Amino acid sequence: MRIVVQRAKDARVTVDGETTGEIRHGLVCLVGFTDGDGEDQIRWCADKLVHLRIFVDEEGKMNRSLLDVGGSVLSVSQFTLYGDCRKGRRPNFMAAANPDDATRLYDRFNERLSELGVPVKTGVFGAMMQVSLTNDGPVTLVLEK
Repeated sequence: MRIVVQRAKDARVTVDGETTGEIRHGLVCLVGFTDGDGEDQIRWCADKLVHLRIFVDEEGKMNRSLLDVGGSVLSVSQFTLYGDCRKGRRPNFMAAANPDDATRLYDRFNERLSELGVPVKTGVFGAMMQVSLTNDGPVTLVLEK
């Protein structure tokens, strides 16, 4: 499981011109899965994500978590995170989980975030999406389990 995490002041995902998910303050998570991913990866990544101290405190230091600041998550499925660009000029996506497994894992990941008390908004799995955000910092991290 691989997640690109961006701290955002606001973010939105649209499909065919319609907004499917929008947050005001929190994290944009581009989420990808590979073969063998399961509940262990989901639990580790979700728990790590909501407790990462990447929001600033009164002194301007990154000491607060998503839970501490009452932020939300905009979760966007992203199989291209497993694109292999080492050979040729066209990425190979063979390492990405098949769509049926990835859909189930993605839904479970979002459910786990909700169980941890985080509001979650999403894109549409498998759709052509446009994601816009104001990256706060900018802060961008990669989580992988």
